Amino acid sequence: MAQFEEVSKQSILHPKPAGLVLHYGTAGFRSNSIHLDHIMFRMGLLAVLRSKKTKSTIGIMVTADVLRYSNVCLFLSQMKPISFMFICFQEDNGSYATMLANAEQEELISALNEIIEKEGIDKSPEASVFVGKDTRSSSASLSQAVLDGVHALGGHSKDYGLVTTPQLHYMVCCKNTQGKYGDATVEGYYKKLCQAFTQLVGNASNRTDDQKHLCVDGANGIGALKLREMISHLNKGLQVTIFNDGSKGKLNHQCGADFVKVQQKTPTGEVNPGDRCCSFDGDADRIVYYFTDSQQVFHLLDGDKIATLISTFLKELLIQAGLNLKIAVVQTAYANGSSTDYLENTMNVTVRCTKTGVKHLHHAALEFDVGVYFEANGHGTVLFSKAAEDKIQQLAQDSRIDDERKRAALMLQSTINVINQTVGDALSDMLLIEAILAIKGMTVEQWDRIYTDLPNRQLKVKVSDRRVIDTTDAERRAVSPAGLQEAIDQLVKTYRKARSFVRPSGTEDVVRVYAEADTQESADALAHEVSLAVYRLAGGVGDEPKPLH
Repeated sequence: MAQFEEVSKQSILHPKPAGLVLHYGTAGFRSNSIHLDHIMFRMGLLAVLRSKKTKSTIGIMVTADVLRYSNVCLFLSQMKPISFMFICFQEDNGSYATMLANAEQEELISALNEIIEKEGIDKSPEASVFVGKDTRSSSASLSQAVLDGVHALGGHSKDYGLVTTPQLHYMVCCKNTQGKYGDATVEGYYKKLCQAFTQLVGNASNRTDDQKHLCVDGANGIGALKLREMISHLNKGLQVTIFNDGSKGKLNHQCGADFVKVQQKTPTGEVNPGDRCCSFDGDADRIVYYFTDSQQVFHLLDGDKIATLISTFLKELLIQAGLNLKIAVVQTAYANGSSTDYLENTMNVTVRCTKTGVKHLHHAALEFDVGVYFEANGHGTVLFSKAAEDKIQQLAQDSRIDDERKRAALMLQSTINVINQTVGDALSDMLLIEAILAIKGMTVEQWDRIYTDLPNRQLKVKVSDRRVIDTTDAERRAVSPAGLQEAIDQLVKTYRKARSFVRPSGTEDVVRVYAEADTQESADALAHEVSLAVYRLAGGVGDEPKPLH
């Protein structure tokens, strides 16, 4: 077949390194960029097959979380409410991607034929693939390898060049909804979000320039570049100072959302006491807020605090609008116990706990009229069901309702438009948070005081095989190895307001340990003791974990 001849010819230009085996995981394929050229080419092939199978546009994002690693993520952002989906076929879970990536040169065509036959793919429909990349030097050649794969199998491509991961998700969704979600251009993205933000903050009274000011740590990544482009669309509704903007410094080196979250301190850069600050991660799909008080004490407002702020705001608007819609917050086991307690017992909001990983949170959020989901690391968004959006739109257009209900309905409409519902988006989340703080007349300090986080600690233990750890109850309890959960339960009983869980890493042979308690000293001690239990019962390697103090 002529197309397969072209694939064979082009694949020689993207050879697979001898002996290299990689697996498609929660972050796509993750490896040193020098090992990914053949994978990028082959994911271009797979995207074409996926596009033909679904008769939809597929997105491929070439991105990274640290400088030396590259990722290729493949996704289908289609009709809501199934807007987020990795490229796995219906029951595949990434096995096709892994098979293609590891096929030897002479096996590549037979691997493609196997996928085509198993999935019953009609080769006649045209295929459409959108491609984006970040600012790293390796991204240009890697994204070209993707395009080579798409074209080798006869697919049509649109190269968006430098975009954030959430922006590419947005473009794909716009295309697959025939423009109903928006204009599939970067300019269209900025206009939709910024116009909605402007309409929303129009409900805030007497905002001062000081209240409009925000310091943003761009993690030396693509988010800083795109935020600078977006600022001109905000009509001075937000005054942004960008630092770690990529002009110097390395991607995520002593900066970015993960650094701030894990290290519990401000990133590199000038941050003054009282400044309202936020940090993006490298590809701008995560965000955390923070400030330093007058006593130089650092305060973090992570994904839990963000979910609480947003869900409280939305619930208040739904009540004002007189809309009986089911709102819920979806969390993981890493959510701070204080946030769960506040949501359930103070705000009377339904809380659903699910396994770690955005795909689990996203799908759980789809079960509600309004689903707010955030991981503690700051990755999250809000999903509105089609029925909820229709009810809000109908109410906003109803001339018979009173002014308060009308205002609430219009604010809900603007809120929907400022949110990127396809995936967690630091730019979109930032605009929503800033609008809520403005409307509520709330400082970042007041936001932080809504509830007080329980002190917590995260550790990891090296083991010979992480698969010995099996969990249940949304990863909150260990099923194996024998005796581990019983040991954790006994340790937790010795501390006040305590809980702890362990889960295997998705990428390396380590077990992640989480513990919280009423004091930091107790949380640290509990985390250490649970780490020892993991080491002794789950095949720890190297030296025994040492006490933190």
